[in-house]
Amino acid sequence: MSAGLTRRLFLSGALSALAAGAHAGAPAVSLRPQMRPATLGQAPDAADLIAAARLDGRVGYAVIDMTTGKVLEEGGGADGFPPASVTKAITALYALDALGPTYRFRTRLVATGPVQDGVVQGDLILAGGGDPLLDTDALASMASNLKAAGVRGITGDFRVYGGALPYERVIDAAQPAQVGYNPAVSGLNLNFNRVHFQWARDAGDYTVTMDARSANYRPDVQVARMSIADRNSPLYTYTDGGDYDQWTVARAALGKSGSRWLPVRRPAIYAGEVFASLARSHGITLGRAKVQQDAPAGDTLVSHLSEPLPDILTGMLKYSNNLTAELVGMTATLARTGSATSLAASGREMTAWARGDLGLEGASLVDHSGLGSASRVSPVALARVLTIARRNAALHPMLKAFRMRGASGNFDDAYPIRVEAKTGTLHFVSALAGYATGPSGRPLAFAIFAHDAARREGLAGATDDRPPGAASWNKRAKGLQQALIERWDAAYGE
Repeated sequence: MSAGLTRRLFLSGALSALAAGAHAGAPAVSLRPQMRPATLGQAPDAADLIAAARLDGRVGYAVIDMTTGKVLEEGGGADGFPPASVTKAITALYALDALGPTYRFRTRLVATGPVQDGVVQGDLILAGGGDPLLDTDALASMASNLKAAGVRGITGDFRVYGGALPYERVIDAAQPAQVGYNPAVSGLNLNFNRVHFQWARDAGDYTVTMDARSANYRPDVQVARMSIADRNSPLYTYTDGGDYDQWTVARAALGKSGSRWLPVRRPAIYAGEVFASLARSHGITLGRAKVQQDAPAGDTLVSHLSEPLPDILTGMLKYSNNLTAELVGMTATLARTGSATSLAASGREMTAWARGDLGLEGASLVDHSGLGSASRVSPVALARVLTIARRNAALHPMLKAFRMRGASGNFDDAYPIRVEAKTGTLHFVSALAGYATGPSGRPLAFAIFAHDAARREGLAGATDDRPPGAASWNKRAKGLQQALIERWDAAYGE
């Protein structure tokens, strides 16, 4: 992250100039493709590459010369496509603009009364601040620090507060119940709001555990429970148990042993249960966590600060974590407007910002992660934003390398075209946007989208998180992405 990055980078720099040009008439970057160079005949035609990919649906793309700002080539460049996780690149810019590079999330232990002889005279509240990286290790550290502060008990209740951000039961209601990338959203979150489900067969029956594991701890939990059902399908079912998540799994699918992460629907209670367990290991007796509705008032006994925002965003882009994107996006909206009433409302606020301050014309974003397939972004508009963002060194340092494949089909880290980009994948949706530099050194900004709407819509209500045909479709889409990048280097890499 550039040392010169400031909170108002985008409004005071070239990004605001881009937006002003977009609304004043003449765009900051030409929307018309340039004349095809003489060397273009050496590169395969883009239409032939798209036809060979056999993706059905639609493909859109745009590539811009970073030096001149000229659109070199586009196809369907002004059309709207689901950006999938490429949305996270926009979210990163949004969060940096609203919160600044020094921002850290804070989780607190608040006492409503004084501490006398090691006992809190009142309630103890675990209060979340929207930290997307809070894990069991961090709660263990907070429990240890609470002991170091001399606390060994409380006279009131142990409470949890997740109201710093609005609660959402899921990020996207269209996803299968069991996918760990679609958990609940809250102001108090733990382990990306996932619980670890593990099973092993012994003497014909299964041992099942549900725990909140992290690097150093793995406490069992009761807020999420699992039963094995004698059936072949569906693979999983979920029901609301009142004060816990009740899961069932099909016995026929288990095999000898295995594990997976499942989403948590009660993140604040989940964090409270785990913290109380860790506190007991330090001799601090806490009752079962109760939900605190109002923002807590009292003395902060212990605080935990997250990593700085740029580190969080770099991890978000690298691992494409959906919960992180939603939390930093809603926190940015809260900072900008003073309220964040829902995920959908925050998505609309980011859309307005992206259109007005980034110049992302025609964008419509339903969330901050890209999990909702109703979002739309055009290739040309996104490539323009990427062009200006790189000039300000805002996004490029946080993007990871996109590994190209050599002639053998294997990844080739010595490949002559260097690509740093954000990928995006949903079933029958594929996106890639970022930067490419070939041997000539000519830097390009690009966006590539593919979307098979008919097959995507056919997934409505499906419980299978690996629908037939999706993996092979995605593999072909990724092959097309590399083919287009290679074409652009051959055609324009002078």
